[in-house]
Amino acid sequence: MLYAWRLGGLGLRAAALWPGRAGLGGVGPGTRAREVSTSWSPVGAAFNVKPQGRRLDVFGERRGLFGVPEFSAPEGFRIAQENALRKADLLVERVCSMPPGPQTVLIFDELSDSLCRVADLADFVKIAHPERAFREAAEEACRSIGTMVEKLNTNVELYQSLQKLLADKKLVDSLDPETRRVAELFMFDFEISGIHLDKEKRKRAVDLNVKILDLSNIFLMGTNFPNKIEKHLLPEHIHPNFVVTGNHVIIDGLHAEAPDDLVREAAYKIFLYPNAGQLKCLEELLSHRDLLAKLVGYSTYSHRALQGTIAKNPETVMQFLEKLSDKLSERTIKDFEMIRGMKMKLNPQNSELMPWDPPYYSGVIRAERYNIEPSLYCPFFSLGACMEGLNILFTKLLGITLYAEQPAKGEVWCEDVRKLAVVHESEGLLGYIYCDFFQRADKPHQDCHFTIRGGRLKEDGDYQLPVVVLMLNLPHSSRNSPTLLTPGMMENLFHEMGHAMHSMLGRTRYQHVTGTRCPTDFAEVPSVLMEYFANDYRVVTQFARHYQTGQSLPKNMVSRLCESKKVCAAADMQLQVFYATLDQIYHGKHPLRTSTTDILRETQEKFYGLPYVPNTAWQLRFSHLVGYGAKYYSYLMSRAVASMVWKECFQQDPFNRVAGERYRREMLAHGGGKEPMLMVQGMLQKCPSIDDFVNALVSDLDPDFETFLMDSE
Repeated sequence: MLYAWRLGGLGLRAAALWPGRAGLGGVGPGTRAREVSTSWSPVGAAFNVKPQGRRLDVFGERRGLFGVPEFSAPEGFRIAQENALRKADLLVERVCSMPPGPQTVLIFDELSDSLCRVADLADFVKIAHPERAFREAAEEACRSIGTMVEKLNTNVELYQSLQKLLADKKLVDSLDPETRRVAELFMFDFEISGIHLDKEKRKRAVDLNVKILDLSNIFLMGTNFPNKIEKHLLPEHIHPNFVVTGNHVIIDGLHAEAPDDLVREAAYKIFLYPNAGQLKCLEELLSHRDLLAKLVGYSTYSHRALQGTIAKNPETVMQFLEKLSDKLSERTIKDFEMIRGMKMKLNPQNSELMPWDPPYYSGVIRAERYNIEPSLYCPFFSLGACMEGLNILFTKLLGITLYAEQPAKGEVWCEDVRKLAVVHESEGLLGYIYCDFFQRADKPHQDCHFTIRGGRLKEDGDYQLPVVVLMLNLPHSSRNSPTLLTPGMMENLFHEMGHAMHSMLGRTRYQHVTGTRCPTDFAEVPSVLMEYFANDYRVVTQFARHYQTGQSLPKNMVSRLCESKKVCAAADMQLQVFYATLDQIYHGKHPLRTSTTDILRETQEKFYGLPYVPNTAWQLRFSHLVGYGAKYYSYLMSRAVASMVWKECFQQDPFNRVAGERYRREMLAHGGGKEPMLMVQGMLQKCPSIDDFVNALVSDLDPDFETFLMDSE
């Protein structure tokens, strides 16, 4: 998952995740990319042993978080933010007083970098650091930088310095494609904040942006807020499935995997019962987004949000979703019939299929048909073995090796965080990945990729090396075994490492478009593509060994696991089509013709097929409406692109070095510095159509004939 946030105009945005900036990762300003280290050690072994703790070094210098001296103590955030604000003032003065030219774009990028190098690190620390003092100091730094950004967003002179450049056709024609694109992206970010409007409308745009941010935060908190019901209203025998406090039962989720139908039904109806305050918040959020979009010149919020994406506009998105829905229709009906059959078998007196049934019963069918009990697989997927598998894949495909490096004192926020150096066979050190993989109290439960610093070409000619954090929630090793991953955990690890390699290999001149700072429907392509590698026996057999016996994971177990994922997969994909369509309608033409709940009911019946349950409002739990507003379709479109890349380039040979180099050159190297469709075109050597995307997704659902042959032997 990409962690999404936005600072505002001036391009200080993390399109799909947190962009990183300069001065981090223990890489000093004079360090060159070809430098190597004698302290690197093999990656696999590093993850199958407990960290030994820091050697006693009473004279050792405390480096600070990510190797930045200021962040050795909470007070350092204040110093860093003050330095960043001072530098920002100087850069604004400089760019506003010089004639327009390529240097204008460089200074804008440096201005963005100087603020975000503090904001990005602080945004990570405020949610991940175990010490409250660090979290609070980081939170204050974010507020301070945010205030500065709001001030810059309304600086007309700053905006005009960029406008002068883009208004001069001769100057624009002289810019190289990446510089021109970055200048246009900065301008786009400025104008969606309303700076090009007259004074009164500009103030209105600023007010709307502030209100939207507040409503987003309130709505996001409300999506996870539990509901409660008086316990006498629920049958006593299901009480143990929930938290009971006094006279109330607390429902904090859907309990989708609970075997008892009544537990799932109660959880669904109570957790999704509409909250009037949350409903009002959503309606205001959608309305304010629409008002802002119209104010800055777009017919809908969706038109504004889809600028620069693969899809380009909501009309294309709806065409994609409707065609996909049509192609899935018969398969989805068959999936629902199969699920209904299993429900009838296990619960004959109540066999009507309801929205709370598919996750549980499809799991039962999967287990019954393929025997994929996770405990059978875990011994083959020790964390060290999986990391070594990634290492083997990257070495063969890209000439890249992962090495474990001992962090300096104070460099990491928890002693079980591992630091990896990413090293190319001829280019040397490419960047650093900090692996925050293990569960701990108060740690966010999502698997995420954070960019702490993005790559960019510095004035002295050195390349600023990228630094990222991968955050997972894996169990700790025990006395008797290393950390063992379920197949799902292994696939998530590969997915997140796809984001990390995008960050490492995005070699852009500007940090504004570094690595994963690209349109949302392209940003998930590298991570989803890694899932295809994680499900290929030729890749898995390179590393999946029983941690005690050394036995390889049998091929038929890998095949069964892959085929099990296709069970009811059409119904799962149809559900995603429903969510994506709902998102498009909510962000389409306003005022909405009816309530958000009525739209939910109509869309569910048309694009999913299972009945709407009265007095429920699933949309009030749809947290993606905040970070992925009008862009939820991106998951499906990214998967379609990844599927095409896999089939065209890697299915025949997942270790094909020529295809790997082309993948780096055409897709990873540009970050967001090139139109996403041009990158896809360069990789596939053709311009894919909507039908191509749809066919790629649907063909992934077809069963593998070889697996049937193996199972029948």
